[in-house]
Amino acid sequence: MWNTEYQKWLDYKGLDSFVRKDLEGKSDKELEDMFYTNLTFGTGGMRGILGAGTNRLNIYTIRRANAGLAEYLMKTYPEDQLSRGVVIAHDNRLMSKEFAKESAKVLGAKGIKSYLFHDLRPTPELSYAVRQTNALAGIVITASHNPPQYNGYKIYDEYGCQYTPDYANEIVGYVNQVEDLFAIEAMSFTDMLSQDLVEFLDEDMDKSYLDAVKSISIHPEQEKPLTIVFTPLHGTSAMLGTRLLGECGYDVHPVEEQMVHDPYFSTVKLPNPEESSAFALAEALGTKLNADLLIATDPDADRLGIAVLHNNRYIYLNGNQTGALMINYMLNEMQTLGTLPEKGVVFNTIVTSDFGAKIARHFGMEVISTLTGFKFIGEQARFLEGSDKTFVFGYEESYGYVVKDFVRDKDSLQAMLMIAEAATFYHNTEEKTLYDKLIDIYEEYGYYYEGLDNVHLLGKEGQERIGRIMDSFRNQTLHSLNGVSVFAKEDYELLKRFVGDQVSDIDLYQSNVIKYFLADDSWFVLRPSGTEPKLKIYAGVIGTSLDQSKEAVKELLKAVRHMVDQVI
Repeated sequence: MWNTEYQKWLDYKGLDSFVRKDLEGKSDKELEDMFYTNLTFGTGGMRGILGAGTNRLNIYTIRRANAGLAEYLMKTYPEDQLSRGVVIAHDNRLMSKEFAKESAKVLGAKGIKSYLFHDLRPTPELSYAVRQTNALAGIVITASHNPPQYNGYKIYDEYGCQYTPDYANEIVGYVNQVEDLFAIEAMSFTDMLSQDLVEFLDEDMDKSYLDAVKSISIHPEQEKPLTIVFTPLHGTSAMLGTRLLGECGYDVHPVEEQMVHDPYFSTVKLPNPEESSAFALAEALGTKLNADLLIATDPDADRLGIAVLHNNRYIYLNGNQTGALMINYMLNEMQTLGTLPEKGVVFNTIVTSDFGAKIARHFGMEVISTLTGFKFIGEQARFLEGSDKTFVFGYEESYGYVVKDFVRDKDSLQAMLMIAEAATFYHNTEEKTLYDKLIDIYEEYGYYYEGLDNVHLLGKEGQERIGRIMDSFRNQTLHSLNGVSVFAKEDYELLKRFVGDQVSDIDLYQSNVIKYFLADDSWFVLRPSGTEPKLKIYAGVIGTSLDQSKEAVKELLKAVRHMVDQVI
């Protein structure tokens, strides 16, 4: 029972003062939500609200996660390999630096070395650094684009990729074996330094990473007349993002108010480049400078959003559109230069638009779709090693992209350089904006458009209702929607594809996701979020014009939401 665990925390005399204060004045319902379960690993690792309890992020739940990771590493690798260590990075959030140090101290108590960055660094640089240091694993303390009250913990394998389910579940098994959170040993930093169990990463790693990012450029020689406004939304790309664009010759103007590492994200409602509201200050500066392109990254710098100046107003592009633009630019130019791989592979996810996939196939690329979560794309990139196939591009609809797989996660710095280069190229060679070019691509390949509806369901009751909704869709047979027949259904928890009376297997990891395919080539997906308390409804259509497609996807989402709302 939750109250037994609550009492145990309340009675612990050495309880951290921040944690103890958070226990005060709480109702039974609030306390139940804090203690009824343990934080679990989702698509983006372990993420939760800061505070007291087993269902919150605090030094004790962070220590438990690291105790489990340490046990996994000791059971997986020979003792003489543990000196390879673990790379640890953190973002600008509340408690991020403290959690990074706590992680190192727990690992140190087990004799495992840590590589710590002196200050906050982008998540993609963490992925890069793991392989550069030949480390056993990586940790990044971040809650990405979540609200300020959240923080999180993501772990990476020796290949710089987030652990995929088989390995993550093994680690979680070790985490769950930790019975007493208050008995986890943590080494002092002084002892770690004296025993060479901690090493700091500095400018050398930054330069190495930025040099690797610069290597993705296809036309570094072109003139760069465009004006770019850049904002890190208070996060980790503030220094390196500005530096990258500047060193590559772009006229970049940072949004100074958002260059500050503010853990409260005081200048935005939500630090998420998927939201146009996050661009308010960037647009104001862009209007003042008549800037051609606005670029925003999320706080841990793995996602990127853009807005394009077109006919004197800024048009915000979604993740599918930006991904399609990059694919079109890269493959066109690689073909022109004779560098297009004969057996190239483009990766996306099952909730990503078919728009970019259609472009990729036009250029002879193989397209592989994975489950949602960039760890699956990172894993597939590793599988290509030693084969005759070449990794060309990986992306997902939620504003995540990677061009070269020296990073095995989404990388906003690679994305910002590539999209800036594409915008410059089309300006220089065709006198077109990225939006002009997007319309050209739509005309050639079809007017694909997608939408997303988030059903927010908080706390224990919310999670139970999400379960009932998924069960309802899983157990019913849906024949049509909005007058369009349902062609197929894919259930990734059952790992089955249903087409009429025919049933076939799906060769992916098991996941609580259901996808429907309609006869008019539209589709929709139901997926509980792995990082926030909500059910996500994705939908995609192909229309005869952009306006018609936008209206069609709105109607499709409305119909699915109506069905969801009927489940009590």
